Amino acid sequence: MFKSLKSAISSLGLSNGVLYLLGRAMQAVSGGRWFLVRYYLVAQPVPNPFVPVCRPSENDRVVEIDRQNPIVKTFPRPSAVIQNRFEKGLVCLAATSKQTFSGFLWFARGAYDEDEVHCRFVLANPDTMVWDFDVYVEPQFRLGRTFARLWDAANEQFSSSGIQWSISRISAFNQQSLQSHERLGIRRLNSLTFVCLGGLQIGFMSCSPYLNICTKDINRPVVVIDSLDPLT
Repeated sequence: MFKSLKSAISSLGLSNGVLYLLGRAMQAVSGGRWFLVRYYLVAQPVPNPFVPVCRPSENDRVVEIDRQNPIVKTFPRPSAVIQNRFEKGLVCLAATSKQTFSGFLWFARGAYDEDEVHCRFVLANPDTMVWDFDVYVEPQFRLGRTFARLWDAANEQFSSSGIQWSISRISAFNQQSLQSHERLGIRRLNSLTFVCLGGLQIGFMSCSPYLNICTKDINRPVVVIDSLDPLT
């Protein structure tokens, strides 16, 4: 136990390391019915004017798709989840390498309903902000340029429509994701911690509403992103 705590603190820091192990213990004791998640809300600047990071490639492409695209069947997510996203008007950019699915990036305008916990994120300035989520790259393409190509396609679309910032949440326990996004110039805005005990959820946030208690989707917290002041 001490070795695990030392390792977690070494990689995640004191507070995140302790919370990570607490969450693991909760899951083990409850058989997965209890869990703890901690997010950082981050803002990523959209380059303007847009300058691509990757050179064009005939073999590697990123395009916006709809639910009718056959590539949707290969997505590593439950089909009901994917169809629900399209029904809500969420946008999917899909990457392929030699016509093989290699990754995707999703984004929403105006608001986004989190699907891991009960929480709604609202963008106060939808003309200049967008919400990105579920940026995924297939394992065999993670050492290549797929991640960069996805962001090239997203930033090109964002820049052309006047978007200045892409907002998202990243797990405080996912150092690899944080480091990848830090290379893109993210600004940390707020931290949010959710303790989920079956149907009961308790949220602790560094922004309004600060504290929230909800059961399933009743009285879920609504977090409004209206400031880009960095987290201190």
